[in-house]
Amino acid sequence: MSSDLPYRLTVSQSQSITKNMRRVTLTGDDLNEFPEGCEGGYVKLLFPPHGETKLPSAEAVDAGAPVIMRTYTVRKFNKADLTLDIDLVLHGEVSEDYSLTSSSSTTSKSGPASSWAAHTQPGDHMLMYGPGKVKFAQADADWLLFAGDMTALPAISCQLEQLPDNARGYAVIEINADEDQQDLKRPEGIEVIWVVNSRPDSDNTVLSDAVKALPWLSGQVAIWAACEFSNMRLLRSYFKKEKQVGRDQLYVSSYWKMGQTEDKHKVTKKQDAMTEN
Repeated sequence: MSSDLPYRLTVSQSQSITKNMRRVTLTGDDLNEFPEGCEGGYVKLLFPPHGETKLPSAEAVDAGAPVIMRTYTVRKFNKADLTLDIDLVLHGEVSEDYSLTSSSSTTSKSGPASSWAAHTQPGDHMLMYGPGKVKFAQADADWLLFAGDMTALPAISCQLEQLPDNARGYAVIEINADEDQQDLKRPEGIEVIWVVNSRPDSDNTVLSDAVKALPWLSGQVAIWAACEFSNMRLLRSYFKKEKQVGRDQLYVSSYWKMGQTEDKHKVTKKQDAMTEN
């Protein structure tokens, strides 16, 4: 496979793991070239343009064929079996015509990734670029704080699994419903706090409020946080200004922004970073 081409993969399994999250397992000989140790890093999945149901070929994509690209986290990669798991959040209500519509007038329509995740079957094709860099919290800190919504849950899960047994701290995770809680593998010293927000696409401070309510532990903290843009800014301000957390101990990022496509969000995110710096 040319390094300029996406990985050509096939869906081998698709299963619901909670009410609003679905795990899709991809496989294919191209994964022989996929590096190990990338759990928690990101990949780019390609979807057909709006109004189409079939992906262009890898060669056509390389030549500039239009596609929709979305970013997701590598949940698990098995080199021996050549399988790669991606957990995707389902948004809105699924209809039989391969579309997702909002269950609330304040929520925008769901995009092609959620629709694909809800309907994909073994044998379906997928193209993928990556992986990107893995960004983990500093596990040797005195204590750790993870915070994120469901889009960040796969990345947080990967980090918790790799922490040393003596790690301590919190993982505050916003989910869409009680049924979205997962049995996460983690050190006993990491307390997982599930915060339910049934309307994540509406203006809210659910996640940031939950984080601010935590007792602040003694010692050096390492923070990893990722969520919707507005809550990201609230958390970043809290960590940097109120808690005086240094840059080296802090990773905070927005994975999405209400009312914006991923492409538009990238522009907003870049502008915000320039202002912040």
